[in-house]
Parts: sequence; structure tokens; C-alpha cells
Amino acid sequence: MDKLIITAAVTGNVPTRERTPYVPVTPKEIAQSVYESYLAGAAVAHVHARDEAGRPTHRIDVFKEIVERIREKCDIIVQVSTGARAGKTAEERGEALDLSPEMASLTTGSSNFPDQCNFNPPSLVEYLCERMKTRGTVPEIEIFDSAMIWSGLSLIQRGLIPEPPHFNLVLGVPGSLPATPKNLFFLYENLPRDCTWQVSSIGAIHVPLSMIAIALGGHVRTGLEDNIYYDKGVLATNPRLVERIVDIARAAGRDVAGPDEARRILSLRTQRAATAMS
Repeated sequence: MDKLIITAAVTGNVPTRERTPYVPVTPKEIAQSVYESYLAGAAVAHVHARDEAGRPTHRIDVFKEIVERIREKCDIIVQVSTGARAGKTAEERGEALDLSPEMASLTTGSSNFPDQCNFNPPSLVEYLCERMKTRGTVPEIEIFDSAMIWSGLSLIQRGLIPEPPHFNLVLGVPGSLPATPKNLFFLYENLPRDCTWQVSSIGAIHVPLSMIAIALGGHVRTGLEDNIYYDKGVLATNPRLVERIVDIARAAGRDVAGPDEARRILSLRTQRAATAMS
């Protein structure tokens, strides 16, 4: 079994300072929270950006500042978001890909968020795939509903997503698959055998589902994007959430991967080398 890769999703699009004072918003704050999460045991940083008013944005200048500040502090894997809340057009959502990040999120179908549609038509998905492919950026295939697995497999078969693929099973978003062990097992059993995968659990069941993923050989995402509470009524911080997953993994006898070990497990350097040679 590979070492456990922990992804820190430190900001997201939804948490606000009104809900928790611990969510990082500015590029400086985001980079510092990523660094603290790295020190706690995270190997990947899932990065969203906010504009000057604290609203979600896909502006490349903001992402560039965040990435540069992170790079000054550590060698954590940076995974940029191409999600639907911060941009509507394909060009907006793919803007940060011009930074040639090691990884980026890629949702392979449409679903619902509580307040809007998570809109990902085939043309937009293919556009993002092509931009990632030309930059050597490895997609993390975001699965909010089961059909997105088969959409991802179709993209792999067509050569738009490199092999081996990496999946993120997102459970608990209102309007999408509920966060239950049964749903996690269903998604896991339908993944290709040669892939890597992680679970992102929204809400109180985050710890039990993370434990199941650790036992199955999967990986785990944690952070304030997914859960602002550490326990009932107790607000969390990003490094504390990472530390808890590290403690669970060690109690289960599974070592935690550093960034370079995660690069090997996720085949990141292989994909970059293949792109450079093409």
C-alpha cells in the first residue's frame, strides 16, 4: 500500500470570515495556511483564489501571487481549482492553467450546488483537458456524482486525460451524492484498478469516511473548504485538520507521504517529462 497523500483544501469558495475567522482569504494568508498545513503533513495544496473583496476569482494574477508565495515557503504540490463558482466561461475557468501548475481540478460532468448549478458541459471539460495536457498539468478528476466516473473514463480512452488517472470522490455536497459509507464503497468499486484516488467528505462524517479511505489504500483531502468545524461547535484550523488525519493514519499503521513521494505516487514527473518530449 502506498503512503497516504493528504491534500489540504485551505480556502475554497464558500467559507467566509463571518463564519470562521480562520479561513485564509488574501494571497499572503492562503500561502501561510498552505505552509502550516505542509508542516503538519500535507503533500498537496488544493488552491482557490479570492479577489480584493474576498469573492471567488479565477484571475491569473491572484493565482500567480498565491503560487509564488507558496513556492517561497515549501515544495508542496500545488493544485489549482478550475471550479464553476469563480468563473463561468471556459477561458475564465482555465486562466490559472497558464501558470503550468503540477495539478488542477477537473469536474467531468454537471451537478447541483446548494445555490447554483455546478455546470460542466462536455465542450468545457474537453477545453480544460486540452489546456492541461499541453502544460503537463495532471487533472484530479472530481466526482460529485457516479456518472462522472464514466465520463472521466471516456476522456481517458480518448487520450484527453493521462494514465494512470487520479480521482477525488466528493461526498456530502447538498444536491450531489450524500456522504455515506455505502456511497463511498459504490464509487470505489467502480474506479479503474490502476488509478489513485482520495475522498473529500463534507460535514461531520469526514473522519469516518477518511478512515475508510485510509484502510482501502486511498488518500484523503481535508481543510476548511470542506469542514470549518473540528468537532461540534469547535471551529477548526487547516493545520489542525491535517494533523488529525496524520494521527489517524499513524494509528492505522500507514505512513504519510511527503511532496516528492506524492509526486511519484501520482506520476506527476512522468507526465511532465512526457509533455516536454512531445
